[in-house]
This record gives sequence, structure tokens and C-alpha cells, in this order.
Amino acid sequence: MMVLRKAAERGYAQHGWLESWHSFSFADYNDPAHVRFGPLRVINEDIVQPGTGFGTHGHRDMEILTYVLSGALRHRDSTGSSGDIRYGEVQMMSAGTGVQHSEVNPSPDEAVHLLQIWIMPDRQGLTPGYQQKNFPLENKLARWCLLASPDAAQGSLLIHQDARVFAARLNGAETLDYQITARRKIYLHVARGSLQANGYALVAGDALMYTDEAVVELSAAREAEVLLFDMG
Repeated sequence: MMVLRKAAERGYAQHGWLESWHSFSFADYNDPAHVRFGPLRVINEDIVQPGTGFGTHGHRDMEILTYVLSGALRHRDSTGSSGDIRYGEVQMMSAGTGVQHSEVNPSPDEAVHLLQIWIMPDRQGLTPGYQQKNFPLENKLARWCLLASPDAAQGSLLIHQDARVFAARLNGAETLDYQITARRKIYLHVARGSLQANGYALVAGDALMYTDEAVVELSAAREAEVLLFDMG
């Protein structure tokens, strides 16, 4: 079964300094039909204006992945970790028993466009942790680049869940398939551009959810970038 989730159906919030679209219930957006998909709990597409951001706040018992599409996001947290995240770099924070952090746009004139992703961990009470790594663009061109996995395979970030997160970029006549192991759930999110996925025409912000399917088939892309979540 495949279920299409159109970008325009997502929750939306405009706070002046922050414009945000919510794929799942979040903050004031409550949609009982879209609370989570397997352990995938949050995909927020955020645009943060220059010189603004999320002040220090807390999280616990969540795996939080940040994927920047343009601009830069400056991270600081109570574990002592800090750094700027730009396109190509991916951040994974394990909130575990509790962590305080801030995320701000350090630029005086450029907005930052990002995806904030939360995945529920396989157990609670983990020691908080922080990882950040650059994944070169060439590793995503017409191929699956593994960003996060439960065994840190292929140099990916470690995630405490039976989940693998991939990114890919496609354009023109390029095609890309992903074979689905039995009883796995797949969530495909279009981060930018447009493409065909198993006969569905998708644009930026759209998603396709796969349950009991055999393969993801991507084609007819126009400057497309996708994230794929393979979950038990």
C-alpha cells in the first residue's frame, strides 16, 4: 500500500522570524491521522530569518536529525557541543536523559532553510550525544547516500533505532530504485524539486508512505532531492 501526503496538507505556522510546515502533529498543529509513521515522529520544514532562531530549550528521549538545505544553522548544547551546520552536513543529537540546546541563524542577511526530523529511540534513558558529519554532494548524485543507521554503517551517523536514513539527488533521465525488505516501512520525503515515484507525481514537501511494498522507483526528476526512511 502507498499513501500520498501532499505538501499543502501539512500543518503550517508563521511566526515572523520562523515559517514552518509540519508533516506530523506538532505544537498547535494536531492531526490524529498524521501523528507518526512507525518511529518517525516529526518532519518540520523550517525557514529561519537572519539573526533569529530557537533559544535554549530542552528535549529528552528523542533522536533529532537536522538536514540543512541552504544557509547555516548554529548549534550549541549542554553536552558542550557546538558548530555551524550547512548544506551537506548532517547533525544527529540523541536527547536521551535530557539535553538543552539552541539553534540560531548566524547570518545577518540570509535565511536558513532546513528539515528538523525526530525519530523515536528504541529505548529511553540514553546518554545524550551529538554527531555532525559532512556528506559530499557526489555521494548523493543518482545514488542512495546513507546518512544514519543503527550500526553506523558506511560511515553514517549512529541512530538508536531500527531505522536507516538516506538522501539522493536526481535530475533529468536519471532513475533510482530502492528494494524494500519484507515488513519494512518506507517514508519518502521530497526536500526540493520534483519527480515521479511509483507513478505518483511529487513536488517539494510531498511524501509517499510505503507499507507492504517491494520497491521504491524514482524517475523523471527535475532538480530533485529526496530523503528516504527505512524503518522496522
